[in-house]
Amino acid sequence: MKKVIVTGGAGFIGSNLVDRLIDMGVEVVILDNLSTGKENNVNPKAEFIKCDLTKDRPLFNDVDTVFHLAATPQVQHSIENPTDNNNIDSLINTLNLSKRSGVKRFIFSSSSAVYGNPKYVPIDENHTTNPLSPYALHKLIGEQYCKLYSDIYGLDTVCLRYFNVYGNRMSNEGAYKSVISVFKDQYNEKQPLNIVNDGEQKRDFVSVNDVIQTNILCATNPDTFKGNIYNIGTGTAYTVNEIADMFGGEKQYSEKRIEPKNSIAENAKIRLELDFDFTNDLKNFITKVKQEIVK
Repeated sequence: MKKVIVTGGAGFIGSNLVDRLIDMGVEVVILDNLSTGKENNVNPKAEFIKCDLTKDRPLFNDVDTVFHLAATPQVQHSIENPTDNNNIDSLINTLNLSKRSGVKRFIFSSSSAVYGNPKYVPIDENHTTNPLSPYALHKLIGEQYCKLYSDIYGLDTVCLRYFNVYGNRMSNEGAYKSVISVFKDQYNEKQPLNIVNDGEQKRDFVSVNDVIQTNILCATNPDTFKGNIYNIGTGTAYTVNEIADMFGGEKQYSEKRIEPKNSIAENAKIRLELDFDFTNDLKNFITKVKQEIVK
């Protein structure tokens, strides 16, 4: 990689990816409309272009790789506004710009939400898909567009299905909102930890450091493309109650909502094909978060 574009590069995952690429000596262009991203997340060594990818046509001159993370990451928003197709429109526009500009590799950030309620766990990439929200459906449609652009137009694409991502700059809003960030705020404010449903739902929490490393591995390994799909999760799960216990303090339980009971990744495919081992430092991360709050 010499020059890359990171859409959504001012967001949680995107900004961490940009920082790593800059450290590697890669020339980075960030495209972000700052609707959910934050300007103070923008690495000053990257070129930043504020734009709306649903309609704008920024130049992709000399770009060899595109990391597409731009999205409106809000499940509830998509349920309340099912005709909002911005996530699909921005993806198609970015795919077209990539195709026309001779981009070699395109990495699409998808979501484990495409699986819906799993029939079995851990969930492998061959598991049937059954989106439970327009947001999840748009991610699945995005994967299919990537496959088509690979098959028809020869644009090398790969789709990464993220499970529950946590880490530096994690947000307490949107689809990337983690129970960890919610508990962090409540713990900081000395409020009871609010647990939805009975708290026994299991989640696979993956470090943002692993997420950006798998993005980079997929961008540099030509065998990962041609519309390929990988789960990005550790294969280890914790219940929400267990996460609350790691923080400590009073718990309170709120009304039920529709969500998968268990979501755990089978990651054998990416481990074997890319020789990648996921870290599992969630407990250490929460310990550090608590220590920072005390300071």
